Amino acid sequence: MAEAPRFVVREVELYERPVVLRLPFRFGVVTLTECPQAFVRARIEFADGRSGWGAAAEMMAPKWFDKNLALSNEDNFDQLRDVLRLAREAYLAGAVPASAFGHFARNHDAHMAAAAARGFNPLLTSYGPALVDRAVLDALCRVQGVSFYQAMTANLPGIGAARPEFNGLDIEHFLAGQSPRPAIAARHTVGLLDAITAADLAQRVDDGLPETLEEVIRAYGHRHFKLKVSGQVDADLARLQAIAAVLDRTAEPYFASLDGNEQYEDAQGVAHLVDGIRRRPALARLWDSIVFIEQPIARKLALDEDLRKADLGKPVIIDESDGELDTFVAARERGYAGVSSKTCKGLYKSVLNATRCAAWNREGGATRYFMSAEDLTTQAGLSVQQDLALVNLLGIEHVERNGHHYVDGMAAQPPAEQDAFLAAHPDMYERSHGAVRLKIRAGRIEIGSLACPGYASAAMPDFSAMQAIG
Repeated sequence: MAEAPRFVVREVELYERPVVLRLPFRFGVVTLTECPQAFVRARIEFADGRSGWGAAAEMMAPKWFDKNLALSNEDNFDQLRDVLRLAREAYLAGAVPASAFGHFARNHDAHMAAAAARGFNPLLTSYGPALVDRAVLDALCRVQGVSFYQAMTANLPGIGAARPEFNGLDIEHFLAGQSPRPAIAARHTVGLLDAITAADLAQRVDDGLPETLEEVIRAYGHRHFKLKVSGQVDADLARLQAIAAVLDRTAEPYFASLDGNEQYEDAQGVAHLVDGIRRRPALARLWDSIVFIEQPIARKLALDEDLRKADLGKPVIIDESDGELDTFVAARERGYAGVSSKTCKGLYKSVLNATRCAAWNREGGATRYFMSAEDLTTQAGLSVQQDLALVNLLGIEHVERNGHHYVDGMAAQPPAEQDAFLAAHPDMYERSHGAVRLKIRAGRIEIGSLACPGYASAAMPDFSAMQAIG
């Protein structure tokens, strides 16, 4: 392969804007009702004078990166602002040209150390580079006039030996063999407070959008579901039975994941839940439909015991535990079969772990290891589009999507911004109930328009309507 294009990162701008949820979202230890969304703009410059801007966006979700209950949501937001500032400082400090991946590789260790000195954990620390890297790659794609898919399958970022974790995996061959699809299935999240039927609603929002699981299925036609569990086994079993009573009505197959959100201290607690599910005839079809269990054990304890000694009956993946570039390697040795892709953890980490799965499965002669696609309440626009493009590139056939359900689409954005995204991506969006929003039909999202120049977006948000992060 030809040498990856090299350039200098000249400017990095940080912004945020508020997001208010239409429905409360309960996951793990937090009930989310509002949250800022962060935006990064980056300008790169080549030696020949060519220059271009790129951008990225991500929710600043509290109590996901750092679950310390002594910290308020505002404390969590300030942490995320700090790691964005640290990343900006790191990427602007290097005047020597590098490839897109080269900038990530040479800044990684110093950034992690600087953030650790402030008491930040690796998952939180990764948030800053995750956004800057996407903005830088977006700028590269725009300057080169290529789509994200074209850039990645040709390894335009230059992913490889600049980091030891990427050695020996033949990432170029893996990327070259990827064939993005024009559509992807959306996996609907059932949060811990979500109504299952109308009888569960104390009061309706009455905005015309679905509010219960029953209504969601009627409106969007989902066949993939992500079910949150609380760690309280009896309550979880009763709730799962109510969910199964709705899901089992369809004659078509459905698929589900169980998300523990770190609510268990050990595998024995998870096994207790699994045993309870298996013992209830009303949960038989649901159990058969579960494809994996997501991060049930608290991240500080998750890798302390070997899951192969527990009878869990389904493969288990790590999500919040996935802080370091080599965490999945350690998790595999403890019996975990999978790991999540989330753009907030870094696109290069997702590529690395997907390549690992392919290599390990090839070596073992069976499909045992896998990557799932999870959501950080990604919002319509840059955030959801870049996330969809990444998981589509990696060959993942369904992705958790919850931002469209808990937030009223792009209703809070300037009309011109809504119009721009709808015009640029008419397969992905529709105008309904007074706003532009994600379009889901028969449980699927059409995403063919993401194959446009740049990182999966032919439109840009209105940065002038945002607040700068100084």
